Amino acid sequence: MVPRPSLLLPCALLTCALLGTAGAQTLLPLDSRPATRVLPALIAGLSGGTPAVPPADLLGNAQRGADPAALAAWLNAQPASGPLIAALDALAYGGLVQSRTSPLSAGEALARLAPLRAWGQRTGQPIYAFITLPREPDATDRERNLEVVRAMIGWAREGVFRELHVTWDDALPGSPAPQEGATLAKDAPANVRVYPGADEVLSMLAARALSARERTLRVEYSDPQAAKAVIRYEGISLEQSAANHAQASGFRVVQRGPADLTLYVFNGGNPRWAAVQASSLLRAGPLAVADVEKVNLGNPRFWADLSTLRQTANLSALAAWGTPGNNLGSALAHAKLALDGVSPQRQDALLAREYANDVIYSASVRALLRRQLPESALGSPDAQAQLLQLAKEFFPLRIGNEYSLKGAFLPWGRSFEWDFNLQPK
Repeated sequence: MVPRPSLLLPCALLTCALLGTAGAQTLLPLDSRPATRVLPALIAGLSGGTPAVPPADLLGNAQRGADPAALAAWLNAQPASGPLIAALDALAYGGLVQSRTSPLSAGEALARLAPLRAWGQRTGQPIYAFITLPREPDATDRERNLEVVRAMIGWAREGVFRELHVTWDDALPGSPAPQEGATLAKDAPANVRVYPGADEVLSMLAARALSARERTLRVEYSDPQAAKAVIRYEGISLEQSAANHAQASGFRVVQRGPADLTLYVFNGGNPRWAAVQASSLLRAGPLAVADVEKVNLGNPRFWADLSTLRQTANLSALAAWGTPGNNLGSALAHAKLALDGVSPQRQDALLAREYANDVIYSASVRALLRRQLPESALGSPDAQAQLLQLAKEFFPLRIGNEYSLKGAFLPWGRSFEWDFNLQPK
């Protein structure tokens, strides 16, 4: 059996000691997927220290929800030396998947959330939290979910949360979530934000909790006209989604003049020209790149050309792993913390992980794996071994440092996501 990699925070012991506990915090992820558990912790860890994160087996997966009593016990055992950044669906229902179909009543879900309120009262530390409106047609009791969300907005009004983000998941045409969100936003207090999102939100809350200073952001698109069109999964334009994620991550968008960060959004067009454009923007100042041309799939030509121009290592962040909102949010969260000054080793290692996952795996390895094995066989030991063999053909990987692949597996037994360890030379 291929061993599962642990959460890797690539930082020399001396460097970590010098950084101290400036970034000390506790993360309660949405579920056990690498995008919702590992990536937010690595982003939060850029500030220094090691975030407290539950082990994967305490969190939910596709087949079973998290045990709320076990999660509450884990939370109470953590040192109260920093903020709590929490996905409320993990405690209330057991995870994102379970939030759509859980048979719990609103009262039962709220009882599961009570330990969070008690934690805040006991520790005096701020809580940054989010909760989702479920996607259609999977949701079986939308009114129950709405009742719980309204109660959480009430908690935010009382001051239980420093910030609460109410987001909606995968709003395809016909979903009631955008209208539900608009209704909730009308009477929400100032510390509540309402917008489309899910998997990326914990990372953005980490950026808000650990980097309080507002930064300015300019957004550039490879296809500006296409950015005005409504995008799939969110029911709004790409421009509006970028504005939502910028504000939720702690940025103020500016249309012209200098900015602390430029976000280059590759949303179609000639990828070779786009790589040159991104390289030019990077010479003018800090740059993050979000590739949203396709869902869950980085553009190989764009990233190959950007690497040929030797610019990948100089980015503040990169993202191409999910929906447009996923990519915008995780890139902005990473870049927000990178602007504050972080460990160069951690920054380079996180860029390497993002490239390995968002470009190498999404654009190449996943397709090779699917050609060799049916999706139904991906939970087998043979699939894990084949994954590692296929992926190793794309390594070593050079960002700033050079990285080799030391382990890889499919944590949910499907090809949508992998987890892996990179070892710097």
